[in-house]
Amino acid sequence: MKYDGTLYRRPDFAWTPAAFSCCFVMMCDEAFYNPADGSYRVEAFLDDGIRQFGGYDSIVLWHAYPRIGLDNRNQFDFYRDMPGGLNGLRTLVGVCHKRGVRVFVDYNPWDRGTRPEGASDLDALASLVGDIQADGIFLDTMKHGASAFRADLDRARAGVVLESEGALPIDNIHDHHMSWAQWFPETWVPGVLRNKWFERRHMQHQIRRWDRDHSSELHTAWMNGSGILVWENVFGSWVGWNARDRSILRAMLPIQRRYWKLFSGESWTPLASHEQAGLYASLWEGDGLRLWTLVNRSQKEIRGTLLKIDPGQGVQYFDLIAGRELGTRPVISGAIRPRVIGAVLAAKPEALGKDWPEFLASQRELDRQFDPTVAFPARTVALRPIVPARAAAVPSGMVEIAPTRFHMKIRMRVRECGFYEPQSDISLTSPSLHEMVWFERTVQLDRYAIDLTPVTNAQFAAFLSAGGYQPRFMENFLKHWINRAPPSGKEDHPVVYVDLEDARAYARWAGRRLPTEEEWQYAAEGDPARLYPWGDEMKPGMCNDGAAEGTTSVTRFPAGRSPFGCYDMCGNTWEWTESERSDGKTRFVMIRGGSWFQARGSEWYMDGGPQPSNFSQKVLLLWPGLDRCATIGFRCAVDL
Repeated sequence: MKYDGTLYRRPDFAWTPAAFSCCFVMMCDEAFYNPADGSYRVEAFLDDGIRQFGGYDSIVLWHAYPRIGLDNRNQFDFYRDMPGGLNGLRTLVGVCHKRGVRVFVDYNPWDRGTRPEGASDLDALASLVGDIQADGIFLDTMKHGASAFRADLDRARAGVVLESEGALPIDNIHDHHMSWAQWFPETWVPGVLRNKWFERRHMQHQIRRWDRDHSSELHTAWMNGSGILVWENVFGSWVGWNARDRSILRAMLPIQRRYWKLFSGESWTPLASHEQAGLYASLWEGDGLRLWTLVNRSQKEIRGTLLKIDPGQGVQYFDLIAGRELGTRPVISGAIRPRVIGAVLAAKPEALGKDWPEFLASQRELDRQFDPTVAFPARTVALRPIVPARAAAVPSGMVEIAPTRFHMKIRMRVRECGFYEPQSDISLTSPSLHEMVWFERTVQLDRYAIDLTPVTNAQFAAFLSAGGYQPRFMENFLKHWINRAPPSGKEDHPVVYVDLEDARAYARWAGRRLPTEEEWQYAAEGDPARLYPWGDEMKPGMCNDGAAEGTTSVTRFPAGRSPFGCYDMCGNTWEWTESERSDGKTRFVMIRGGSWFQARGSEWYMDGGPQPSNFSQKVLLLWPGLDRCATIGFRCAVDL
């Protein structure tokens, strides 16, 4: 191959072989961003990472998917529309750097159906990296990046690495310092990572995103001197780590960080000899040290003789997990908990370091805190309480809907963000990702009224004039207006670029509220349920199907009205509903109706275009600047 490892010797890349722990951060995670005051919780997030996992060496700032495709904003727009924009991200990165944490941005090569950037993706990425001082690019869905990546990134900033999601080919190891070892095959005998064996300085991060037992990933990382990806909030689905696995990682990382040169050196013996069934070991040697990393693959404690070591004169032996000295006898005995790890160090006193007593004491304390609990740490999803808005009679512009009990069938697409419960057991095979699934429940609705049309630009302008509403965050508020007035000729179009709180504020001013998801669907489909407001077939001329390349008048399609006479309940714009939920990590809401816009060319985009009355789209919420879209409006409801 004529392999050249020059890039691994560059001083600006010296950090990569020691970056063992990486955290995949959903930027909408309430532990990372505080929606109450609009600030990033970086310090608190990193502190919690130390308590729970032993700290992070790097984080990936995940931004667009699974929200991208709702409007025409591209993946780079999503970073620009984050709180504080790119300057806010640069400040965030600076906080991480002060804490010794490297920061990756995400690249989605499949984003081809949104707004053209006006520059090549390579140029846009290089510019982004330079603007926020990022340390790496995570190559989503890719096995490797183009050869031009390296030169462009070097011009933007020194020491920026590429990390692939797919299995990195050996031919690309020379200029990709990191890669995921995703869904590495599980066998009884721990596997050897090919890329790590080939280039010892290459960092791989183990990940099985949907697993609730991470012991296999931890074993592979420990046996291969490689890293772990901590990923609990999987695109809005909660897949939390159990206490045992967190304990293993907390004990493992200090050893990996202390001896990173051993783990990236040439003297590695995978699958070294050992003395117990179910036990496996790797041996690492260098700098007068010999280190055995051990794993217990069984569900029972292993006790007794673990290793028989060739003796060395003046050598002492230590249990690095328990943080205790084992003496000078080269027959190592001890116990390793079920599915847990062990570590034995052989060294002469002069090779141990001046801080050796403190290091052993720290490991003893971590071992004392070990928690064997393997139960899944489930979270409770709470629906935000709905504040009633009552009227004695049907207000003008609304239609009455009598009390009813109906069987509600909801269609949703299988996406990695989950459904109503963020910890839903998402499977990539059954049902298949991107297929449709159904939810059913019986619903009792009291007497209510709902707007005949979505709230228009003119109506929202009247609200602003009368009420003096000023949102706390102005980013993208009524972005399509000109000089705080609706665009000429679009006064009767649905108002967009309003977030959930903007819509709620209007509803309160009008003495109303947003409709629940159940109320919205019944008003759209009637009884018996129609697939579309006008009937069971999609027909031309019934809704805004996107041909106008923008919004249309809310009364333009009278033939497409619902059984109750409601306009625009299919196409034109999605509509907010009063269905906000949170599990303390992810806030989300259901939107209905579809819109005129549809991003095409990738299955990873959100659904666009007109949608059936029973179709529900889950939207993860972050902050107003991102939540305000060109394709989401709203209508109001009132209790009668």
